[in-house]
Amino acid sequence: MKGFLRFLSYCLVAVVAGTLTFMFSAAHFLTQGTTSSLSGSKLTRLENVIKERFIGEVDETAIEDAAADAMVNALGDRWSYYIPASEMMSYNSQMRNSYVGIGVTISVQEDGTFLVQQVVAGGPAEAAGILPGDLFTGVDGTDCAGLSLSEVSAMVRGEENTDVVITVLRDGQTMDLTVTRAYFETAVATARMLDGNIGLIRIVNFDSRCARETIAAIEDMIDQGATALIFDVRFNPGGYQSELVEVLDYLLPEGPLFRSVDYRGRESVDESDADCIALPMAVLLNGDSYSAAEFFGAALSEYGVAVTVGEKTCGKGYFQTTIDLGDGSAVGLSVGKYFTPNGVSLADVGITPDVEVPVDEETAAKIYAGLLAPEDDPQLRAAIQALSR
Repeated sequence: MKGFLRFLSYCLVAVVAGTLTFMFSAAHFLTQGTTSSLSGSKLTRLENVIKERFIGEVDETAIEDAAADAMVNALGDRWSYYIPASEMMSYNSQMRNSYVGIGVTISVQEDGTFLVQQVVAGGPAEAAGILPGDLFTGVDGTDCAGLSLSEVSAMVRGEENTDVVITVLRDGQTMDLTVTRAYFETAVATARMLDGNIGLIRIVNFDSRCARETIAAIEDMIDQGATALIFDVRFNPGGYQSELVEVLDYLLPEGPLFRSVDYRGRESVDESDADCIALPMAVLLNGDSYSAAEFFGAALSEYGVAVTVGEKTCGKGYFQTTIDLGDGSAVGLSVGKYFTPNGVSLADVGITPDVEVPVDEETAAKIYAGLLAPEDDPQLRAAIQALSR
């Protein structure tokens, strides 16, 4: 019995020794490259570990984009955002209110197909034979089935004067049409005269050219005999402070227009001169009126020159600046707060219109697409009625 126990103890020692040897060997293996992998910040260390030891393929750009996006999201600020290098061209085009494309407007149907709604007159799509009602089924040989609208749009757009082959379905027939991409500027402000000499001015955003086009639209309406103005900033996502201030300066009398405080606590106030437009005004707003669009309505309301009509706005109170990250990507970071002329913050509050007119989703979709005649738009009708009182 003693001999058996002695033998068992030898076996146990051997097993323990073997285990320790394995653990030491594994630890030795796992700590290879410690100097390079575990230097720098946690994110740098993790990236190095993945690149050095992950058994599969590593897409470094995808890793860095995901990490950057997660860092910005972790701020808990719905207004800050990360822009990958792959999306910067589209982002810059949007801010310039321009794009390189073929001159069509497409929409996604309920069955997932892509319908051509509009074709720009004189544009390359028209020249190539694309017609409203056509269905996009392919771009440069890539099937559009299962893709999102943004993915299809990204494939259609590209560099100016380059060709793209669009496969369309028309009356049951499929055809390939070669289209040469061109540079387009999108209209920022449009105007039309309504009954009763009321000028209706729709402002799409407050990005590049907004002030120039909006002021031109106002002057056009006044030249045509407008005795009142309605500004439609529903679905307006906002834009540049400088564009907003220039429009407000044109419309409003002397006084403060826009107040801001940056991340260092520095306060800035933009002022208007004495020149102004002395006409009754109304501003159409809804839950998709953001940022500069909200402050546009708030400023005209606080000066007592306009009645606000529609639905409560979203309540954005921070402003962002776009910061280049050195590799073609950027971050749109909230760096300050802004306030109405009277010093009111709209953050998480927004504007509750003087005349509230809620609409259902179907009506809102038609308003967004511009498919409602003025007499069928309940919010526009309410603005007209408010001006006639």
